[in-house]
Amino acid sequence: MIKYKVLLFSMLFSLAFGAKALDIIPYPSSVEEKGTNFTFKSTNEIHYSADLKKEANSLQELLSKNFSISSKAKIRTSSSGIILSLDQSLKTDLGEEGYTLNSDHNKIEIKAATPAGIFYGIQTLKQLIKVTNSGEKIVSGVAIVDHPRFPWRAFMLDEARYFKGEQAVKDILDEMARLKMNTFHWHLTDDAGWRIEIKKYPLLTKVGSRRDSTQVGVWPSGWESKVYDGKVHEGFYTQKQIKEIIKYAAERHITIIPEIEMPGHSSAAIAAYPWLGVKNSVIKVPGTFGVRYDVFNVADPRVRDFLKNVLVEVMDLFPSKVIHIGGDEVRHDHWKESEMVNAFMKENQIASYAELQVWFTNDISRFVESKGKRMMGWNEIMGNSLHHFTSEDDALIKKPLAKNTIVQFWVGNTNLINDAAEKGHDIVNSYHEYTYLDYDLNKIPLSKSYSFDPIPKDLAATYHRQILGLGTQMWGEWIPTIESMNKLIYPRLAAYAEVGWTEVNNKDYDRFLRSVDKIYAK
Repeated sequence: MIKYKVLLFSMLFSLAFGAKALDIIPYPSSVEEKGTNFTFKSTNEIHYSADLKKEANSLQELLSKNFSISSKAKIRTSSSGIILSLDQSLKTDLGEEGYTLNSDHNKIEIKAATPAGIFYGIQTLKQLIKVTNSGEKIVSGVAIVDHPRFPWRAFMLDEARYFKGEQAVKDILDEMARLKMNTFHWHLTDDAGWRIEIKKYPLLTKVGSRRDSTQVGVWPSGWESKVYDGKVHEGFYTQKQIKEIIKYAAERHITIIPEIEMPGHSSAAIAAYPWLGVKNSVIKVPGTFGVRYDVFNVADPRVRDFLKNVLVEVMDLFPSKVIHIGGDEVRHDHWKESEMVNAFMKENQIASYAELQVWFTNDISRFVESKGKRMMGWNEIMGNSLHHFTSEDDALIKKPLAKNTIVQFWVGNTNLINDAAEKGHDIVNSYHEYTYLDYDLNKIPLSKSYSFDPIPKDLAATYHRQILGLGTQMWGEWIPTIESMNKLIYPRLAAYAEVGWTEVNNKDYDRFLRSVDKIYAK
């Protein structure tokens, strides 16, 4: 497990308030302390039912690696030692991911309706293990009943801007697992790079994964920078590597949601195959960040077929039932200038360029659904005028977005969440003012991360169930290294984990601060 330096003020809080028995992030639904201790022996037995072998092996490895605790895993029932067992009756109250953890002087027992719940109970157990001054490893006697507030607790990594590589992704997945985050949103394509092997179109990675130079800067001033590093940046994942990462994530009960950007943020693909663009012009993969003019020519059936062929390979790779198609920040300039696009709109009675995007998005949605999947996109896919480069005239919408589409809200007035909910959409709340990890700690301090509530205050209770949860985003424009990325992710990721898991009435920022130091010290 990677160790991260935590902010100085969290250390000061720890010193000021002293130790607490339960330093658990995210904090459980219910905790009762018994006043007893379980003490690990020189060799300990893990008793588990046959369908929990993976979880038992995971616990065995965790105890050995993190605490030098020796254990033997056995398929049998017991009334003492460490016990892992499934109880389907728990699903009614605790759902698919909930668990109970009971410890006293002679046993630690974790129960859940599913292996995922057992896994999350093990993550809590890891945080409960303390080492005494005499070197004993103990667990306080507790009765914990726990389940998540939201089913969607996501972290997004953008590798289109800067490729980080397999080990960096696995390290993030390890930390997500420890914090009970269950969704890894993988942003794999954008203007600045195409990072996923597509066998039908090899130039996507041969050409699209490489740029000659990169704009240099920091957030937020970097957008105005005219300085470039003059260095080639390249990299992509083979399908074999992606399968390995998917397997690694699944072992940690994390679902990977791939994002393939369309119809905007498409310069890397157009650099590989110029006929995909409206202009049919030869371009390079840009080294300048921001919103590019080049967009897919969605009026051309060859382009739509290309995107569907790409999605077929993506859907064959990723077992996730959700596929993200981006859809954000689409400039209409090239569409406006194209005779072909305007003739297509007239023929299909499409009222505006925003509605053209909705038409295209619905076409992709039908295709994705025909493959047994569900489509997701950033909230521009609803057709609202949200940016300075789009006008209200461009956003006349007569044909609505397909209802089964999941809307990921990131920009605009939060009333747009109400609008999406009223129209029947499920929503992931990723409002940038609270969840963008590329924003520095002055813009989003740890306290602001912790204060985020995915359910807007003015959203009617009848729509609360349509808020699936939250996403927190690590956009890559100004994070060229893993070190620069980690400085922005941690410890804020722990705050977002608690936002997604812990009920509002159990949140306590002072308690959270006291725990952060201890949690990240392990």
